[in-house]
Amino acid sequence: MTADPTTAPATSEDAQFPPGAQILVRDEVWLVRNATRTEHDGARIEAVGASDFVRDQEAVFFTALDRVELLDPRRTRLVRDDSPNFRRSRLFLEAVLRKTPLPQAERGLALADSFLLDPLPYQQRPAQLALSGRNLRPRLLIADVVGLGKTLEIGLTLAELIRRGRGERILVVTPQHVLEQFQHELWTRFAIPLVRLDSVGIERIQREIPAGRNPFTYFKRVIVSIDTLKNPDQYKHHLERINWDAVVIDESHNLINKGSLRNQLARTLAPHTDALILASATPHNGDARSFAELITLLDPAAIRDPEHYRAEDIEHLFIRRTKVSPEVRDQMKGQWAERGPSRSVRIEATPAEERIFEELAEAWLPADGSSSVSDVPLFPYTLLKSFLSSHQALRSTVDTRIRTLEKKNAPRATAAELAALQRLRDLVADMAEVDSGKFGALVEQLREIGVGPKSDTRVVVFSERVQTLDWLARTVPAALGFKGRAATGAARVMHGGLSDEQQMQCVEDFGLAETPVRILFTGDVASEGVNLHRQCHQLVHYDVPWSLIRIEQRNGRIDRYGQAHQPQFRALILASSIEGAKDDTLVAERLLEREAEAHRSLGTAEGVSGLYRAEAEEKSLIQDLLRGRTVDESLEERHSSGTDADGGVSEDFLADFFGSVGDDPDGDAEDGSGAPRRADVPSLFSSTREFLDEALREVYPDAHDRLDLSTDPESGLLSFAPPSDLVHRLKALPPEYVREQRLRERLLVTFNRRLADHSLQRARASATSSWPDISLLTDLHPVLDWLTDKVLVRLDRQEAPVLTADVDRPTCLVQGIYSNALGRPTVVKWMAVTADGEVDDDMVAVLRSAGVGPTMANPGAAHDTRALADVIPTALDAAEAFLDRHREAWDEPLRAPIEEYKRRLGTWEQPTLTGDGFSATRDRLASLADSLLTTGRPMLRVLAVLAPSPAA
Repeated sequence: MTADPTTAPATSEDAQFPPGAQILVRDEVWLVRNATRTEHDGARIEAVGASDFVRDQEAVFFTALDRVELLDPRRTRLVRDDSPNFRRSRLFLEAVLRKTPLPQAERGLALADSFLLDPLPYQQRPAQLALSGRNLRPRLLIADVVGLGKTLEIGLTLAELIRRGRGERILVVTPQHVLEQFQHELWTRFAIPLVRLDSVGIERIQREIPAGRNPFTYFKRVIVSIDTLKNPDQYKHHLERINWDAVVIDESHNLINKGSLRNQLARTLAPHTDALILASATPHNGDARSFAELITLLDPAAIRDPEHYRAEDIEHLFIRRTKVSPEVRDQMKGQWAERGPSRSVRIEATPAEERIFEELAEAWLPADGSSSVSDVPLFPYTLLKSFLSSHQALRSTVDTRIRTLEKKNAPRATAAELAALQRLRDLVADMAEVDSGKFGALVEQLREIGVGPKSDTRVVVFSERVQTLDWLARTVPAALGFKGRAATGAARVMHGGLSDEQQMQCVEDFGLAETPVRILFTGDVASEGVNLHRQCHQLVHYDVPWSLIRIEQRNGRIDRYGQAHQPQFRALILASSIEGAKDDTLVAERLLEREAEAHRSLGTAEGVSGLYRAEAEEKSLIQDLLRGRTVDESLEERHSSGTDADGGVSEDFLADFFGSVGDDPDGDAEDGSGAPRRADVPSLFSSTREFLDEALREVYPDAHDRLDLSTDPESGLLSFAPPSDLVHRLKALPPEYVREQRLRERLLVTFNRRLADHSLQRARASATSSWPDISLLTDLHPVLDWLTDKVLVRLDRQEAPVLTADVDRPTCLVQGIYSNALGRPTVVKWMAVTADGEVDDDMVAVLRSAGVGPTMANPGAAHDTRALADVIPTALDAAEAFLDRHREAWDEPLRAPIEEYKRRLGTWEQPTLTGDGFSATRDRLASLADSLLTTGRPMLRVLAVLAPSPAA
């Protein structure tokens, strides 16, 4: 192939391919969308066709495999613009501004106020921290307490990364039961589409794509269950062969157990992504080394001594706020209904239950301290907790234990235990609903709440035992008066034994107002991450977990940001009159009181015990009960002594990480409002709506016919039939959303937040789909991305328009970009350069001064484009000289944190790494830091020429 004379071959030293630039590959012109460096194949360039033969086609090129030529700005051809008000030129300039990533040195937020959510500064803080100068890469742990909106904080952070060209390839990893919820929030709030890949979805893709192809390259932005991905034999080799711009891991406290499959997954992903966002309301388990290991996923050099460190050591990587944090409390007024009290509903045990209490007190948990019939010290409490859940759960526990002992061919020592187990089995054998005090109380409480066949009131009922959940789901609806099919549809059961699709369906059905579901019976699988507050503000603890952390996690399902009604909590407390009986008043009732006290005073109960794990809290409490201690004595002794559940010494300093950390990451709030600083984002249009309207008039002057476009000026609704090239882009959207809303046939979009929010609320009130029919046109929306590309390709290869403007001499508009070794912009300058080499680096101000805008006249002047083109070489030389003179000053804010990081590396010691392993890690981190510095010559591009009127 012969090279086009208007191009210059790109070299490894100075070839940069910024988004919006035009390149020549295989004798066709392409528009660069994104470019990243690879280890062996040069730059990986994602592009869309610009010339006629490949127009709107998507492609990926590698500079080591293809001849990729960046069009030489000195050969730019000037063309007349005959559009009204120079609309084509103004749109082209705006499109380039929109397509160009913000430079690395820009720390302010660019998009924070443009999404479908309340503009709360505290929710913008994580994005601010991720972009702060103290972070070489956008890596952080968001550890806000339950309910503050971590998903929204993640969405804001991802949006800012996308605007900077650092969010093209995104992987989100969550627990399986929140996949659809997370996917739904990121699309409806931010217009960030994630394709959900559960295990069935990955298998389907592997059937559709060529054999051996990596399924994770099929979509750019995906969300997948951690339980699906954690199998190293199935997916590890795929994950090791792909690099991501951003990886999000929700509920990241599940990663800390070294050697676990989830920990292995995290260690596979961390080196293969630039941005890494971890999220957890319970960020550590009380073990200093485990928490340090989690932090090393973000930055291996952050912690010198994994046994002792301070919150200040990692505050650039870690942010945590509670509901009582001043920033949150002040901003939440009116946004989150105050929590109601936790109400204990005491129930007298029935005669049948009293007989079981008596048997447990005599044989299994004697008050006089004598030994139990079981040789497993904690098993008697397993029996007790099963019984406090339900006789159904006790029956299952007894039967399982009997089978275990019989399989072991147990010695005579267990004969007494088998006999005691048989007595319990006989006692529960004939028990029915009438023999359960809690069952009758639950039905009474649900009626008091208002749950019934003629009511829309909903309630979530928690229990730790699957047997209890299944039994309640079978019996409670009929007891409330639901009949026939209505009784079946009134309840849903959710627990860890269900598939990811079944769990997600339960959550969706409960969240849609018009479904018949009134009661969600759920286990603690729903106590982490699930939104249950959309149609519900009532929660009942049928049995109470023996952990403050678990109680708070449960309550957080309805006590969370966006709750419009006061959350109400009830707990069923079974009380016995048997002397020495260990009923719910002994543990459950007091734990409820302590959780409520901690929530009022501290904003969280997670640090009260000093154990930080629900399992450890329960184990510790049972051990103390065996020693004769009360709940209060156990909590106070454990917290003051600093001993863990196994009797070892816990790390008291870790309590610092459960307070508020990072209220203002940079301390550079823009004004007294406390809002994070806003980015300087140049634009020629007063709003995105104005840009879209003019772009549609330019690209589709007959839009009412070709697109069947209709607009409602009053509501701001736009409705049109998407053309084929836009339909092709819709493949990135959730398939069920595209199908349910029939988006391939018609799109409904709006800039009106109120209308978009109303559509979202209407979807939640439906019985069929939670996906809204109208989507908000954010700056990230595929429709705007498509239209911006359509504007860019209106000009042919190496063309720039000439505008007649109020200038006294020809003025070239020049884009100048410095990049780092990774190909990311570090400095972006928009310059206006006069014919005699005078440079002004505020192009937008020059355009306004020259009268360039929607009301300017286009006189159709016949400029001498050849004479104007002669100015271009001089202008480019002046622009490059200007950039070179100021490069050091512009680089300083970027260079300072990199040098500081390298200084820290110089003094970094890591006892767990020795010899070559330590040196290799330090060298890799130093090399990464160096790769972020500006390198090479700037990329220059002539965008347009302003010319004085020929008559002037």
